[in-house]
Amino acid sequence: MKLKDLSDGTWNYVRTLLPADLETSAKVTGALRRRRGVHDAEALARMLLAYGSTDLSLKSVAGWGKSMGISELSAPALFYRVRDAEQWLSAMLAALLNEEVRPAETRGLRLRVVDATVVVGPGAKGTEWRVHVLADPATGRMRAVEITDAHGAEGYGEHPLEAGEVVLGDRGYAYSGSIAAAVQRGAHVVVRFNPQTLRLCTADRERLRLQELGEVVPQTGAVSWDAVLPVFPPRRKTKSNKSWPLSQAIDWLWVRVIAARTRNGKIIWVLTTLDPGLATPLAVLDLYRLRWQVELLFKRLKTLLRLDLLPSSQGPTARSWLLARLFAAALAQKLLDPNDALSPWGYVLG
Repeated sequence: MKLKDLSDGTWNYVRTLLPADLETSAKVTGALRRRRGVHDAEALARMLLAYGSTDLSLKSVAGWGKSMGISELSAPALFYRVRDAEQWLSAMLAALLNEEVRPAETRGLRLRVVDATVVVGPGAKGTEWRVHVLADPATGRMRAVEITDAHGAEGYGEHPLEAGEVVLGDRGYAYSGSIAAAVQRGAHVVVRFNPQTLRLCTADRERLRLQELGEVVPQTGAVSWDAVLPVFPPRRKTKSNKSWPLSQAIDWLWVRVIAARTRNGKIIWVLTTLDPGLATPLAVLDLYRLRWQVELLFKRLKTLLRLDLLPSSQGPTARSWLLARLFAAALAQKLLDPNDALSPWGYVLG
């Protein structure tokens, strides 16, 4: 989304995509208790989008608002408006993405892909924010977004999964607590994993040494094994790196382990909870390849919307800026969706 999309001409169409209760939600969330310096909630939304979807400073956005005749806010006043709009932006983003959730299908399976990307500000010494995204690999569109600080690790539990969905994830999601969180919600998992870090067992609950089975993986095609995955209680934060004994597992999940080789002979290990009747080993591997779509989504967010150019690191407006930029991305995917049938109107008629 560009600044011209927020001008009077295009804005009339963008406005049809926003929640209808802007005034009420802005007041309830504390974003606009008083209209001092800004005409209404719609004007404030335009200012927030201008700040979040461009590289303009607060001073420049304030000047743009005055030139558009929608605001008399100074740069310091706009700073406080951005700071106080975090909850409002989060609610609007959730409402917009909620419209992307399609009704449960009666046939077939709905594919979802999850991943997280790190966002840091100037002078960062490590991870500051993580943006967790649930996306549709068929269309490349975001379905849900969650922002956490550096302590928010990747995991299926971070996402609003639904029964019947097949969730594709990379190795960061391949641990027992994460997989159990998806299964508890009725979702199916397809995830790449490292056999040295994920403990799997045979049906009689003896350790399954996958490293020793590497020799039976064919040069072409795939091979699979049935296994069970022990689930352990959440570990308290301690300095100990000891593994839980299998006797303390609180649950055991049936899974399938699938292995295949790349052209250079490297073995790719994939775990799934899909029943063999729903997907053959080769079909599971084909599904996993679709996980790459989320990488392309992050590339678009960082290339086109410059999601990784956080203007401040841990300041009071950092999270609001991230939410505003993601809100702009959610609006953009509605304004331009080459994967769906092209509407002759290009906006919601009502």
